[in-house]
Amino acid sequence: MRIGILSRKKDLYSTRRLVEAAENRGHSARVIDPLRCYMNINPKNLSMHFKGEDLVGFDAIIPRIGASITFYGTAVVRQFEMMGVYCLNESQAISRSRDKLRSLQLLSRQGIGLPNTGFANSPDDKEDLMSLIGRPPFVIKLLEGTQGKGVVLTETKKASESVIDAFRNLDANFLVQEFIEEAKGADIRCFVVGDSVIASMERTAKDGEFRSNLHRGGKASLIEITSEEKTMAVRSAEIMGLNVAGVDLIRSSHGPLVLEVNSSPGLQGIEKATQKDVAGMIIEFLEANAAPGKTEMRGRA
Repeated sequence: MRIGILSRKKDLYSTRRLVEAAENRGHSARVIDPLRCYMNINPKNLSMHFKGEDLVGFDAIIPRIGASITFYGTAVVRQFEMMGVYCLNESQAISRSRDKLRSLQLLSRQGIGLPNTGFANSPDDKEDLMSLIGRPPFVIKLLEGTQGKGVVLTETKKASESVIDAFRNLDANFLVQEFIEEAKGADIRCFVVGDSVIASMERTAKDGEFRSNLHRGGKASLIEITSEEKTMAVRSAEIMGLNVAGVDLIRSSHGPLVLEVNSSPGLQGIEKATQKDVAGMIIEFLEANAAPGKTEMRGRA
């Protein structure tokens, strides 16, 4: 197969591992910066160009679209879909999962367990909004935040009101969620490929921190997850329409809850913690599923 990997940088761990895994299995892999792509949307002559070259002949595309370039990145993925190239994760699924509010609403509609979550537009409603969630502490997070950025833990009602007011003054959209204290700063990353959880790890926050993101100093370790957690992770990825996803769960006193579904999960932490060839399993999935014109637009809304 001829595989295109949409990534801003060739030397990123995840990008390098995907190239290595593809070449080790006898395929050719090329890294393409999505921001250097430009396209002809003429229905009689659909095409994608990159640095003056017409990009043709790809059997599959692996999107590694960062949150900061979601709009343009998904437009590039969508153009490849229109050209009949199989995309590991489709544009609509990526967009769906990147919108935190939309993704939580879709998961909730399908009965997936979530932390109590509130969202409102008017600052006049903040007291009633907080009462819907429960009692502090709360986790207040920006809808556009990634890797733990824009996430604040507020211990008191007054502190919560101050953070809400500050975000309102910035015209920022945000969610207010219950804080799952019994999780003790830990969550679980389930790496889903197709209809299976192929690897899982527990991420634990460093001392004095409640966010377990590895980018913020969290530590990763191997963990055995339950059948319920496996089912929840696979179902969450399916609802988003993602073939490959990092589903973040948290263990609460009333069962596992989904925090987020990531459409471009990093490979470094999960491969190091589990010693599994996750990149190879992704390429293996492509081998079994990539076909011209096979764009399923999985999921709903």
